[in-house]
Amino acid sequence: MNKMTLTYFDIDGGRAEPIRLAMHTGGIEFVDERFGFSEFPSVREKTPLRQVPVLMLNERQVTQSNSILRYVGKQADLYPQDDFQALLCDEVLDAIEDATHKLVATFGLSGEELKTARQSLVAGPLKQYLQWAQAKLEQGGGDYFIENRLSIADLKVFVWTRALSAGHLDFIPTDLVESCAPKLHRHMKFIAALAPVSQYYQK
Repeated sequence: MNKMTLTYFDIDGGRAEPIRLAMHTGGIEFVDERFGFSEFPSVREKTPLRQVPVLMLNERQVTQSNSILRYVGKQADLYPQDDFQALLCDEVLDAIEDATHKLVATFGLSGEELKTARQSLVAGPLKQYLQWAQAKLEQGGGDYFIENRLSIADLKVFVWTRALSAGHLDFIPTDLVESCAPKLHRHMKFIAALAPVSQYYQK
């Protein structure tokens, strides 16, 4: 059996959260290694690209969140075997990663500069990505993105929309998802109510 250790910030969200959820959903044993923000300078020195998450798989360290998520998704039967469906799944993963990059780019800002940048995101890219994701969800049938069953695409989008709605991001309205993409907001509530996901957060 593979020994896995996932290293990321001690937060319920971010790029490692879909991986954690996939591990939990698939019943995969792993060490959930979390650290505080003040520890990041020392942690990053031990990573290949000075960034997290990283997965220690047996004795090999692997980086890149979507790559790790796809690997875990395959182990947990949360990734399509059909090549075309896998393409659609990857499309969702990479689009949400693009949207995340745009938001993360504002993290070092403050004051009016932060307000202006976030308001521009809300009016432009975030609205665009939310509406795009909603259209993809509708193409998938309305409940799930891929093959009418839970996949890592659902987990990736769920973590993203949950973060946008949580009220932790200054100048991002908590009703942004609901107002721009109501079906995506319903998807967030639907995924949150699934037994593996709700049990994860209860723990």
